[in-house]
Amino acid sequence: MTTTTDIDATVAIESSDLSITWSRIAFWGIVLFVVGYCGVLLAAMGVQIFGNEKPCPLCMLQRYAMILATIPAMWIVADALRAKLTRARYASALGMSIVAATCGAFESTRQILLHIASPTDRGYGSAVIGLHLYTWALITFIVVILFCGVALMCSVSVIPVAPGPGALRTMARAVEIGFLVVIAINVVLIVLLEGLSWVLPDDPTRYKLINDLGFGLH
Repeated sequence: MTTTTDIDATVAIESSDLSITWSRIAFWGIVLFVVGYCGVLLAAMGVQIFGNEKPCPLCMLQRYAMILATIPAMWIVADALRAKLTRARYASALGMSIVAATCGAFESTRQILLHIASPTDRGYGSAVIGLHLYTWALITFIVVILFCGVALMCSVSVIPVAPGPGALRTMARAVEIGFLVVIAINVVLIVLLEGLSWVLPDDPTRYKLINDLGFGLH
C-alpha cells in the first residue's frame, strides 16, 4: 500500500531531478551567451580585416561593452566548473552583464541617431542583411538585457550547474579559452589602429602603428 510518505518522497525526487535539469539548461544558456558574443566579435573583426572596414571610436566602445558584458558570464561558467558558484555571485554577475549591455545599448543608439539625423547619410560601413553593424549591436545588447533579466528572476530557484567530467565539460573549458583568444585578437587590432596615440581617430583609414613604424600597410 502506497503511503503519503512514499508519495512525498517520489515528488521530492522528481522535483530534484527537474531542478537539476533546469540548472544544466541555465549553465548551457550562459555558455551560449559567451559563444554568441565571441561569434559577434569575430564577425566584426572579420569585417575589419577582410572587408577593410576599420571601426570608429563608437564601434570600439560597443566591442568593449560586449566584452564587459561577457566577462561576468565567463565568471559564472568558471565558477560553475569549479563547483563554487553561489546564488549571490550568480546574481551579481548577471547584474554586471546588464549594466555593461545597457552602456553598450546607449553607445549603439547614439551611433544610430548620428547617422539617421541626415537623410543623405548612408551610415558608417556596409550593411549586413540590411542593417549596419551598430544596429545589430543594439539588437544583441537588448537580447542580453532580456536574457539576464529572465535569468535573474529565475535565480531564486535555479543556478547553473556544470556537467561532470567528460566531453561536455571539456567543451565548456574550450569556450573559456576561446573567449580569451577573442579578447587578445581585439587588443592587437586596437593597438594596430591607434598606434602610439591615446585616442582612436574619428574615421580611421589605416593601421596607424604599422604606418608609424614605416611599413605603410593600409
